[in-house]
Amino acid sequence: MSYQVLARKWRPRNFREMVGQEHVLRALVNALEQGRLHHAYLFTGTRGVGKTTLARIFAKSLNCEQGVTAEPCGECSACTEIDAGRFVDLIEVDAASRTGVDDTRELLENVQYAPTRGRYKVYLIDEVHMFSRSSFNALLKTLEEPPPHVKFLLATTEPQKLPVTVLSRCLQFNLRHLPQGQIRDHLVRILEAEGVPAEPEAVQAIAEAAQGSMRDALSLLDQAIAFGDGRLRAEEVRAMLGTVDRGRIHALLEALADNDAATLLDVVEALASQAVDFGDVLAQLLTLLQRIAVFQAVGQVDLVEDPEARARIEALAGRLAPEDVQLWYQIGLMGRRDLPLAPDPRGGLEMILLRMLAFRPLSPGEANPRDGVGQAPSTAPREQAPARPTVQAAPGSPAAGGEAGVPPADWATLIERMGLRGMVRQLAEHCTLEALAPERVCLRLDGAYAQLHTPLLESRLQQALQACLGTRTQLVIEVGEVVDTPAKQRREAAARRRQQAREAIEKDPNINMMKTMFDAELEESSIQPLD
Repeated sequence: MSYQVLARKWRPRNFREMVGQEHVLRALVNALEQGRLHHAYLFTGTRGVGKTTLARIFAKSLNCEQGVTAEPCGECSACTEIDAGRFVDLIEVDAASRTGVDDTRELLENVQYAPTRGRYKVYLIDEVHMFSRSSFNALLKTLEEPPPHVKFLLATTEPQKLPVTVLSRCLQFNLRHLPQGQIRDHLVRILEAEGVPAEPEAVQAIAEAAQGSMRDALSLLDQAIAFGDGRLRAEEVRAMLGTVDRGRIHALLEALADNDAATLLDVVEALASQAVDFGDVLAQLLTLLQRIAVFQAVGQVDLVEDPEARARIEALAGRLAPEDVQLWYQIGLMGRRDLPLAPDPRGGLEMILLRMLAFRPLSPGEANPRDGVGQAPSTAPREQAPARPTVQAAPGSPAAGGEAGVPPADWATLIERMGLRGMVRQLAEHCTLEALAPERVCLRLDGAYAQLHTPLLESRLQQALQACLGTRTQLVIEVGEVVDTPAKQRREAAARRRQQAREAIEKDPNINMMKTMFDAELEESSIQPLD
């Protein structure tokens, strides 16, 4: 018996076997069960998401010998002939090969006649957007007044090319890209049924390469099984797909986190030896940055089955500042657009990565790794660093002094000393200081900003406190009503400066002269203090 490709062997035969597209299946099943059948249906979506498969199942539901049903029996002659592609009353047409108006008229001239064997005569027109204007006009007349025994099932990847007059006469269903998780789970079920051993990373790589298309995923799976001689290994699948080892991408980001340009270029050298697509390298780096940003925001990351990869993402999320992740993502996104313009793809990628290093903002007190590069060592005496400002302790707080130093009672000053940035700083600035001791700091977070109270941000704030105080300080954060916070103080100070600037402008004789001469009005939203 000849081999049948997986995309055909595992094509769904009923609605229950369909993967995804629940929003479309629900509408079709309800219409069939309630007998509310339209005369024309339009299925849209990218390649391989199930448009023609869904149309064939719908045709089977209409013509099953057990009656119109959402669950065709699959055993009667109508069902078996539709599955085999030889049911006389299912007329399948590829519009790409029949674009002329004469072809369309020939196709529709038998519409008026009753079906030969089935309950309905079903016209399944694939890639209907390829019809010419004259062909659409010929089809439109039939769509306006179709006989009761005729159903039109139209499928297209480009619905925007269809005339509005045709769209308005069809029920339109947009089939979506399938999520990677659904594709991966379906591939696992098929591999188990086929008895093919597979590594999880190999299946995940195929699911990612399919880009939302189940048909593409099954075709790639067929190719991978043949390439791997009956089994799927991650390394072989990556070689077949031309994708990059995920460990190399993690190594790139770890080098960026370490500000290590030499290691960064060494990793690029290793990638070049594998003849990878550098555009794909950049795309995978952006995907990793996106997953890190998601983890930093919500404390979890989806679509990562490998425990080791998940652990590395969590570790990087703890090391990197959220603003660095966002900056690198934006630089990479812009670099991906410009990469085809680079004289050499490898050189283009190296410049994008070095740009990420060059524009990374430094934390307060962090040494610039580029300082002194290409310069002779200076013999001049270094200027003594300015002393940190001291703040008087509040009543009930420990007095200043001690080897490790005592925390200042002024919470805003302590925030500055810790050098906080990004979302951690926002968390700190929307808190008030409730209790203060070297071994324990209690804060109260403004309830309006409760979303900032995440385990990740609280952990990073505690680490900053411990580094600043030199003790193993325990941090406790409660959410509730607050009277005053550093953020509120800053907003009030800014409002006072804007008010002072507004009063100064209103008293300015030149401004008043222009208002009088030109009947001008002062745009208050444009007023900004100079300090």
